[in-house]
Parts: sequence; structure tokens; C-alpha cells
Amino acid sequence: MRNSAAKAFDVVIAGGGLTGPTLALALADAGLKVALCDAEPLKTRLSPEFDGRASAIAAANWRQWGVLGVAAKLAPDAQPIRSILVTDGPAPGPSAAAPPPVFLEFSSQDLGGHADEPMGWMIENRRIRQVFAEALAERQVARFAPGAVVEAVIEDTACRARLADGRSLEAPLLVGAEGRRSVVRDAAGISVYGWTYSQRGVVATVRLERDHDGVAHEYFLPGGPFAILPLTDGRASLVWSEHKRRASALIEASPEAFEAHLARRFGDFLGRPRLIGPRMQFALSLQMAERMVAPRVALVGEAAHAVHPIAGQGLNMGLKDAAALAEVIVQARRLGEDWSSELVLERYARWRRVDAVGLALATDLFTRLFSNDNPALRLARGAGLALINRLAPAKSLFVREAAGMLGETPKLLRGEAL
Repeated sequence: MRNSAAKAFDVVIAGGGLTGPTLALALADAGLKVALCDAEPLKTRLSPEFDGRASAIAAANWRQWGVLGVAAKLAPDAQPIRSILVTDGPAPGPSAAAPPPVFLEFSSQDLGGHADEPMGWMIENRRIRQVFAEALAERQVARFAPGAVVEAVIEDTACRARLADGRSLEAPLLVGAEGRRSVVRDAAGISVYGWTYSQRGVVATVRLERDHDGVAHEYFLPGGPFAILPLTDGRASLVWSEHKRRASALIEASPEAFEAHLARRFGDFLGRPRLIGPRMQFALSLQMAERMVAPRVALVGEAAHAVHPIAGQGLNMGLKDAAALAEVIVQARRLGEDWSSELVLERYARWRRVDAVGLALATDLFTRLFSNDNPALRLARGAGLALINRLAPAKSLFVREAAGMLGETPKLLRGEAL
């Protein structure tokens, strides 16, 4: 296939969130000519009203961003996570002076030989996008924004992506990184399976009266998990899972009413939180692609696997995908192989498949196990949390997995250049 009107690249990446740009930087640093197609203009993505979320970046993925030259620029706006308190909370009631007594505590000390590193970093998405935009421009990555891929044609030797404005891009490899509704995935004939949860995720930012000390809190409440994640400047990001009707009510409530509901769940151990910025809600679901690759096509991030935010691992899974795919492509290219062939891409799929499926199933299990107020389950959960809290090897295993340090990790996650 050859279209003289199409712009030619080595790789075309559909999706300009956070995973797509990470992959684009890694491939550009290895000398590939990359096009990044983003459905939204950059100005829109940088607006607080577009996305008020913040992301927890695991320690290994922060190393990856260090190799790609963006971590140092993000550091002034990034809050280190030094410990995590996990609590199985009761139904909301009067404010508590401190978290309930049964909890599971993870800390940087559980990382063993990496105890000097934070467990992860919290940073607002719009700041990440700003720094990535600058890095992509420096690498001369061709960015098409707005440039939603509306059609993909996949043939034996190359792919062609047609953008909403009619432009056409051509490359030996097309990567789907555009999320749950992936045009690239559909064009490759890859089916998905999964289910929708009865919850929605409510996201907001609050200012705290007392210092959070870099501690992240995860409450398991009957309506769903409720996370209090530390940000810089005495702020915290909330990820509040509630049943759909209650989630909509929280969005529509006045700031004062929202803060009152928040205080009943939050407690007063960090003082009374004050709402700042917009509130947003997101549908929650589990979705897995039947395959992660097809001829001339690879999927990364939520195009391949989308999970409940209960463990904050969704984005980190996508960043691992980007690191693994970049490494497979670069190694095959150096060996003179057809690096965009399905034979080579299947190496990436085998590398990531087990981890992705395992984590998806784990998040689903925890969501179902903890999102209820069954007395027998509450007793069992409390005993389990207390037991794990006393077992140093088990805690270390959990923390290293969350930090992205277990298993055969890609070079970028180890802080090594490709």
C-alpha cells in the first residue's frame, strides 16, 4: 500500500492522553519517525475544566520518565508518596478523629533495597501534559491535535490512518492508545470483553487544614473505595467511588453540601477539607481486549485493558505497556528484523498479557469483596488486613508490585536507556 497523498512515518500512535506520548518519546529517542494523533487540541487538554484529575505514578514508571527527560521537569509539581494506609471503613457516620484501628500500612521501607525511593508520585494530569508537549516538540514528534483517527486501513506491509479533517498518515505500525473506544482496535478486528460497575468515580481536589505528610489513604466503604491522595501545597486529590445516583447527587450538590458529605467519610484527622476546583464523574468498568496485537497493530493502555481505579494502577499498566513495546521494537530494529510484523509484536503481547490480566482480575476481586457492608465479610477482611500488616514479606511483595518492580521489568522501568 502506498498513498502519495499520505504523510509517511515509522509509527503512528492514535491517542494523546499520557500513555501515547510516553511511547512516542521512547521511540523518538531511538531514532524512529513518530506521529502522535490527539483528538483534542492541547489548549483543551491543559484546561482544569477538561480534566481535574491527578495521577499516581509508580516508582518504576517515574524512573522511565526520568530516562525520557521529563521527570526532572515534573518534580517541582510532584508530591512523593511515602506511605499508604488502607482501611476497611463502615458506612458513613460522624467524623472520626483518626482512621479506624484496623488498617494495612505500606511504606517506602517495604521496598527493601529501594527504600530511599518514594513508593510513587502524585501529580496533576494537566501539568504532565504540559511537560510532555514541550518534550514532544523538542524531539520533533509530529503532533496532530486536534487529529482524531476516524478510520484505519491495515494491509500486509503498512497501515493508513485517516484523521477527522481528512488528512492521511501512513506507517508500517499503527498503535492504538486512544482508550476504551479504540478505532484502531476495531479496525484490527480485536474484540473486547468485560462489564460495567454500578459505581461511578467522583474526582475532586481539596485543600487540607493539616499536613498530609505524603500519606495516601484508601478507605474501603460499602459504596466503593474512597481515596485521599496527597498533592503539593497542602492539597489532596479525591477519587470517590459511589453508586451512580449518589455520584450524580454529589456532582450536583452545592460546594457546602459536598463538603458536608465529604466530612462524614473523610473524618477530621486532617482538618476540614475545602473543595477547590471542579468536580467530575467517570463511568467505571473493566474491559479487556481479546488480543493486544494484530498484523501491523499494537494496543497499549486502556485500548488494551481498562480497570477499576481501586488500586490506582490503570495508568501505570499503560506506561508499562509503552516501555515493553518500545523495547521490543527497538531491539528488533537493531537486529534487522521486520519490527512491525505480528511475529515481533507478539513478543510484546506475551510480555504484558499475564501481568495485565492478573491485575485486572485482582482489582475486580477487591472491588467486589470490599464494596459491601456484609458483617461476615467485614470480619474476614479485617482479619486479613491485620495479618498482612504483620507479615513483612507479604507487604514487600504488594509494595514492589504496586511500584512496578516485580517480574521481568522493561529497561526503561529500571532506569536504563533503550
